[in-house]
Formats: sequence, structure tokens, C-alpha cells
Amino acid sequence: MTTLNFDSLTDKPRLLIEADLQPLQGKRFQPTGFPDLGAAEYKLPDLGTRMVLVESAQSVANRLELTAWDEAEGAIVEPLTGLSYVVVEEDGKMKTNSLLEAHRLNSNYILESKDDSFLKQLKQELKVADDTAVDFHQLAVVLAKYDFNSLLHGIFLAKKELAGGRFKLARALSGFIEAANVETVASGGVKNDRVDPQGDTKSGGGNVPFHREEYVAEKITAYFSLDLAQIRGYRLGKAVEDLLIALALWKIRHFLEYGLRLRTACDLKCQEIKVQRPDGWALPSLTELDSSLPDLINSVKNEGVFADPAVTVVNYVDPKNKS
Repeated sequence: MTTLNFDSLTDKPRLLIEADLQPLQGKRFQPTGFPDLGAAEYKLPDLGTRMVLVESAQSVANRLELTAWDEAEGAIVEPLTGLSYVVVEEDGKMKTNSLLEAHRLNSNYILESKDDSFLKQLKQELKVADDTAVDFHQLAVVLAKYDFNSLLHGIFLAKKELAGGRFKLARALSGFIEAANVETVASGGVKNDRVDPQGDTKSGGGNVPFHREEYVAEKITAYFSLDLAQIRGYRLGKAVEDLLIALALWKIRHFLEYGLRLRTACDLKCQEIKVQRPDGWALPSLTELDSSLPDLINSVKNEGVFADPAVTVVNYVDPKNKS
């Protein structure tokens, strides 16, 4: 049986974790960039410390979600086997699934299929009525049944058939990475055309010089927040709460261990992980979480929380298909 014990978190509203990072080699790193903006630079109002956003909350959320999927095996990772999720099939072959889709159950491949049987099933189980307030406990029940990860990563069921798009759930697990006291490293290069250096650059030919900006920083920090109050607010029982906490910690640990190659020029390593709140709480190791998650998943399964089978298969038929 699992040795993890989260009783000391019972009355705590948040679990806050920080990780000190640094470049795997050298000192430079490349932060995330945004269209028409480039890197997100800003200064602290008190000291004027120059900061840069290394990885946004949206990107970290995506990376935490992807920890659950083994791309080489085409399956959920072994410690998480048994969790509920939805697989989309087209002509008998897997097209995608709710673990990979950016909007989870709100994927157009799940809810916009010409075969709308799953959409009708959701509507029935969510107990949607046009003239009443939405029941967020029932939403949590349905998400746990069909796509457990959505309880951590949030959902917005935007379909008008589902209470007019009123079913929304914020992320319970979030994170971002920022760097402090940064300086810009200006450099560049040339894309060489060894056949015709004077070729048409509009067609991809010719020698093309370019510039690039990287950064150095005094400190790079990853921040993670787990909303324990939101998890308790689902009212799904202690077994589900413990599994959600363990799953969130596993995702954080796995990301910091294996997922910090953010870009070609941004390969980081974790130096130290600290729990900031609650003070003194000990973070389980990845090994402890790996060995404990199967028992926690089985406990939730035995309570009948997941669909049976846990993997729900949805048939996708292109709505543009007139046949």
C-alpha cells in the first residue's frame, strides 16, 4: 500500500513550490517569445530589477499535461495506467486523445464530431437545464469519470448545448518560470546558400544574415501552485483528493527531472526544489510517487469514480463529410 500521507494538507489552501534552475551548459538561455513582442521583459517596481519571463503559465501547463503521455509507446505512462481519459478514433485508428488535446474534453475532435453520441452523453450526465444554475460538483463528477486530468488542468466546455458554455473550471495546478537580474546577449549568424549566395531570399535562397538575443541571469526560478481548496471543493472524497495531489506532484517532479529542454537554446537543469507553503512540508520524491500512484489509482477505481473501462473511445466523423 501507499506510504504517502497528505493529512497535514487538509486545512491548507495552497501548496506552493519553487525550484532553482540554471542552464545545463554555459550561462545563456533563450526565453519564450511572443508574436510582435519577442521576449517578455519587465522591471520590479521596488528595485528596478530587470526580469524576463522564461516560460509562461500556458506553456508550463501544456508541458505538465504532456508528462502523462508516452509518445514512444502511444499510451499513458505506466505509473498513471488506469486513469480515465478519452481516445478519439477515426476509421478504427487513434486520431488523438484528451491527454494530448489543448482543451481536453472541449476538443473539437471530441465535441464537434458528426457522431454526437458522446456530446449527448455529457449533456445527460451533467444534468444540464436551461433555466437553472450549473452544478459544478456534478461537473467534477463527470470530469473524474471521463478525463481525470481535467480536474488539475481546468476546462471550458464552450458548447452551447452544455448549459450555454457556463461550465468552466480554473486550473488547480499552475506554474511559470522567470529569471531575475538579466542581461541581454546579442549575437547572430548567417543562413548560407552554398550554391548561389546571391539567390532569391524570398524563395528561401541566398545568404541571409540574422540576429538573435539570448539572456544571462543571476537566478532562474520555476514556480508551481496547487490549489488545495479547489480540489476539496470538488467534494469527491479523500481518495480522489489524495490522488489529485499525488498526480500534481508527480507531474511537477517529472517535468523538473525530464522536461526542462524548453527550446534548442534553453536547456535547463534543476538545482533545488523547495516547498514555500506550507512551511516545513516535505515533498515526496519521484520514486515515492511512482510507486504510490498505482495504489492511489486503484483506490479511486474501486470507488467507481472512473468510467468502466477507464478509457472511453469516441468515434470521430468529420462534420464536413456529407456522406
